[in-house]
Amino acid sequence: MYKLLKKSGKVRRGEFTTPHGTIQTPVFMNVGTQAVIKGAVSSMDLKEINCQVELSNTYHLHLRPSDKVVKQMGGIHKFMNWDRPILTDSGGFQVFSLAAMRKIKEEGVYFNSHIDGRKIFMGPEESMQIQSNLASTIAMAFDECIPSPSTREYVVDSVARTTRWLERCKVEMDRLNSLPDTINKKQMLFGINQGETFEDIRIEHAKTITKMNLDGYAIGGLAVGETHEEMYRIIDAVVPHLPEDKPIYLMGVGTPSNILEAVARGVDFFDCVLPARNGRHGHLFTKDGKINIINAKFELDTAPIDEGCECPACKHYTRAYIRHLFKAKEMLAMRLCVLHNLYFYNKLMEDIRSAIDNDCFEEFKSEKLAQWSGKV
Repeated sequence: MYKLLKKSGKVRRGEFTTPHGTIQTPVFMNVGTQAVIKGAVSSMDLKEINCQVELSNTYHLHLRPSDKVVKQMGGIHKFMNWDRPILTDSGGFQVFSLAAMRKIKEEGVYFNSHIDGRKIFMGPEESMQIQSNLASTIAMAFDECIPSPSTREYVVDSVARTTRWLERCKVEMDRLNSLPDTINKKQMLFGINQGETFEDIRIEHAKTITKMNLDGYAIGGLAVGETHEEMYRIIDAVVPHLPEDKPIYLMGVGTPSNILEAVARGVDFFDCVLPARNGRHGHLFTKDGKINIINAKFELDTAPIDEGCECPACKHYTRAYIRHLFKAKEMLAMRLCVLHNLYFYNKLMEDIRSAIDNDCFEEFKSEKLAQWSGKV
């Protein structure tokens, strides 16, 4: 259940109660694709860096170790030793990214595994069954993530199919939640708004799926090639047509600046591989913008990555040491940098919530965007 605690213009501050705990929003979900954050980060580490929600991938876990194995192990929470909320995406985006190996039909999608090439079929029912086996807190509906740019004709057909798939997802999830051997009988379902960059299609789809009374609503199919301005335009168009008493999730977004701009437009949930991926390559977020720790100028730098940061890396190590670890190809380099970047994102969300609580979000946003762009 979503409770709107405060609203200032379009900006929302809420809390979302789930079977695995209450989430304070706006929130950034830390992406652990295969039930782990890449970079040797454990579920215990996630607690230390104040992660509220972990996100895992339906498609990848279906292939390896298989959702049936995870079910036998007691569900994904027990499997990865994480007792806070977990959202699983539906596999739709992975199918989109496997364009060369897929065939989309009314019943679902036929494609080949990227691991061994074996033929796989996934439709709405299969996606719900896999996510029910995983027993995540929140399951995402199976949809088609439309490539950008696409023709209007293709988008209209695709969105209509995504709506029909959503109806099937809802029916199947209700059935699965009623079964005696289902691990999480209170699994929640989020629907996904699609429509590429066509405002009228997006708005009509938002109105249609709102009538289905789901647990939450996502805006999908963005951050796949369109400009930031186009993305913001679509968020502006869609959010007013989604229910105010349900969380709104912007999928796959994004940079710290993207997050601030989307919070300003009424978004509650975010996820992105960017902080962990950047961290593994030594690209680090700081209060003064991004730095590349591998640069020679940090060879003798005794400062932490970011002065004042309370992450495990900044509390204990210097820039010079972390640069040395990268040069020596030591795994600890990636681990420390991923921890730092995820902490940065989680702390940013905490600060955003605090700014909303204290009626100063607009000032906070302006100050941060100026800092990151080097204009302070």
